[in-house]
Amino acid sequence: QVQLVESGGGLVQAGGSLRLSCVASTSIFSIELMGWYRQAPGKQRDMVAAISIGGSTNYADSMKGRFTISRDNAKNMVYLQMNSLKSEDTAVYYCWAGRPVDIVQGTGYWGQGTQVTVSS
Repeated sequence: QVQLVESGGGLVQAGGSLRLSCVASTSIFSIELMGWYRQAPGKQRDMVAAISIGGSTNYADSMKGRFTISRDNAKNMVYLQMNSLKSEDTAVYYCWAGRPVDIVQGTGYWGQGTQVTVSS
């Protein structure tokens, strides 16, 4: 069982930046994928970005060039640097851990979420 705890959310003006952090309760050396999802009010939860053990990354199209995911396996941490924030980035952001099949099945481990609000 992996517990994930997010931090770093808050209120920011459009064009600003935030850095989200997620700490895992266990070593993430063996966790194939770490990632971030987000869910806006009335919408489904969508993947924002994911990073593999080896550091390969994937981003949703609307985040490319603005968001950067990273992981520190030694500290059991994963981060999401968000720049040039837009009002449509307002959502609850969830840390996630799992395998590629978990992305398809909607499973894996989830944090409780952290609210990001971007004011225009």
